[in-house]
Amino acid sequence: MTDSISQPLAVERIESLRPVLMGTRHMAVAGHYAAAHAAFAVLEAGGNAIDAGVAGGIALGVLQSDLVNVAGVAPIMIYRASTREVLTISGLGTWPRAITRDFFQKRCGGAIPHGVLRTVVPAAPDAWITALEQFGTMSFGECAAFAIRFASEGFPMYALMSGMIAMHVDDYRRWPSSAAIYLPQGRPPRPGERFVQRDLGRTLQYMADEEKAASGKGRAAGLQAARDAFYRGDIAQAIVAYHRKNDGLLRASDLASFHVAIEPPVRTRFGTLEVYTCSAWCQGPALLEILNILAGIDLHAMGHNSIDYVHALTETIKLAFADRERYFGDPRFVDVPVATLLSDDYAKSRRALLQPDRASPGLPPAGDIPGHDPRDAPSPTRDRAAAGAHDTSCVSVIDRDGNVFVATPSDPSYDTPVIPGTGLCPSSRGSQSFADPAHPSCAAPGKRPRLTPMAAIAFLPDGSPMPLASPGGDVQAQALLQVLLNITLFGMNPQQAVEAPRFASYSFPDSFEPHHYSPGVLYVENRVPPSVRDGLAARGHDVVDWPDFVWRAGAVCVQHADRARGIIAAGADPRRPCYAVGW
Repeated sequence: MTDSISQPLAVERIESLRPVLMGTRHMAVAGHYAAAHAAFAVLEAGGNAIDAGVAGGIALGVLQSDLVNVAGVAPIMIYRASTREVLTISGLGTWPRAITRDFFQKRCGGAIPHGVLRTVVPAAPDAWITALEQFGTMSFGECAAFAIRFASEGFPMYALMSGMIAMHVDDYRRWPSSAAIYLPQGRPPRPGERFVQRDLGRTLQYMADEEKAASGKGRAAGLQAARDAFYRGDIAQAIVAYHRKNDGLLRASDLASFHVAIEPPVRTRFGTLEVYTCSAWCQGPALLEILNILAGIDLHAMGHNSIDYVHALTETIKLAFADRERYFGDPRFVDVPVATLLSDDYAKSRRALLQPDRASPGLPPAGDIPGHDPRDAPSPTRDRAAAGAHDTSCVSVIDRDGNVFVATPSDPSYDTPVIPGTGLCPSSRGSQSFADPAHPSCAAPGKRPRLTPMAAIAFLPDGSPMPLASPGGDVQAQALLQVLLNITLFGMNPQQAVEAPRFASYSFPDSFEPHHYSPGVLYVENRVPPSVRDGLAARGHDVVDWPDFVWRAGAVCVQHADRARGIIAAGADPRRPCYAVGW
C-alpha cells in the first residue's frame, strides 16, 4: 500500500544531510552550534547583527580554542543596511617593534619556530570591541557572557576538538601551562567529557568587570575600560612578563599602542553579483581575481564537478595564487597592485594562459605588472602540504533590519604556549609571514602577516546579501568559490551548496610556516566520481583522494537574505560542528 506520505520525496538536484534552515526575522550560523545559539540569544534579546556576531565570535574562542583564540585574530566584514555600506575591520595584529626583517634568518636558520617568537599583537579583543563601539548597541559584558559561561562551567567535548588535541598532544606537552588545560588528566579530553577553561573564564570576566566599573561614565568609557584591561591592564602585564622571561619580543608598548583598522573592502563583479572581501592583508582579493578570470568561461555548460569544470577552477586558482604569492602583503608596507589584479584586461590576459586539456605542472608564473620586479619560482618541498590547515572558524549573522556581520576568528593553541593564569595563547599568526626579507609578506616591525582567514559578502542584483566564510587555511578561498558557484550557477540552496563534494589545489607554497609546496597536488573528495578523478589525473593533476565530508575541505557557513520574499536561508557545513539558528 502506498500513499502520498510514503512516496519518495522529490529532491532538488542533490540531496542534503540537513534541511536548509529558513526564517523571516533573523538568523545566525557559526562554526560551533553553541556559538550560533549565543548569537541567536543576543538577537532575541534585541541586539543587532554586530552584537550577535561579537557574542558568537568570542564564544568560538572558548568552544573551539584548539582552532580559535580569544587573543588571536578576527577579521570582520559588516554591511550596514541603512546606508548600504560595506566595511571591514582588520582584526589582525602586527609584529612587535623588536623584530627585524632578517631576524629569523640570522637567529633561527631561516625558520619561524613554534613558540613565543611567532607572536604578533593579539587583535581579536580590539576587533570585537571596535565593532561594538562603532556599530553595536550592547556592552562587552553582555556579549561575552556566553563565552564566560562556556569557559567557567565547561561544555561537552566533541569529536573534532578531541581529535585535534590528540593530533597535537606532543605539542601541548611542551608547555606545562598548555598541558594543564588541554591534557587535564594527562591525555586529550574524550568526546562527551566536560571541558573547562577556568582561567580563560576569569580573563574574560575581568574585562567585563572593568567595563562595568567604568560604565557610569557611559557606554564608550566602559568599552574603553574593557579594551584597556586587555592591552594595558593585568592581562597585558601577564603576557609581557611571560615574553620577557622566555625570550619573546612582545612588549607593553606594542600592546598599548595597538588598534585595529576600519578599512574599505575590495570588490568585483561576477555576472550579476557584486562580491566584496577584505583587502590584500588577507587572501580575499585572490577569490575576486579567480572570479574575474572565470567570468569569461561558460562554467554552467561544463556541468557541476565535471572533469572540465574541476580542471578550469583548479587551473584558475593556481593563476590567482601565483599572484597572491608574488604580490600580496600588508598594504601599509607593500605596494599591492590590487586595481590591476582585479581589472578586466588583466583577467583576460590570465585567462589566455589556461590550457583546457593539460594541467600546469606547478605554480604558474605570476602576472607581469610594470613597476614590480620578478621573483624566483618557489622550489618544491620534500613534505607534502597539509591539505587544509586546521585553524579558524566563522560566524555570520543577519538581523531583522538587514544588517550583516561575518567574521573568521582564528589562531590555534598548539603552536605557542598558554600564558599562565590567563588561558590565552597570544596570536601565533606570525606563522603566516615569511623569513625571507625579500618576500612581500616578510616579518617587519609593525607589519601584519598575510592572513588566510577571510570572509566575503556577495550581493544579488536586488541587493540581497549573501555572506560566506569558512575555516581551512589556503582552502578557504577555494571552498567559498565552490559554494558561491553552487548557489549562483547551479541553483543549489545554501545547505545543498555547502554539502556538495569539494576539491582543493595545493600547487603553491602553503601560507603556513614552513610553507610546504606540492606542485600539481589536487585533493578531491571521494564523492566526486572515479571517472572524474581519473580524467583529472590524465590531464596531469596529482589527484589525492579525500574522505567524504573531510574537515580539511573547509566548513562553509553561508546565508542568503532574499529581500523580495523576506526570507533568510542558511547553510551550515556538516564537515565540522557548524549549525544555523534562526526563525
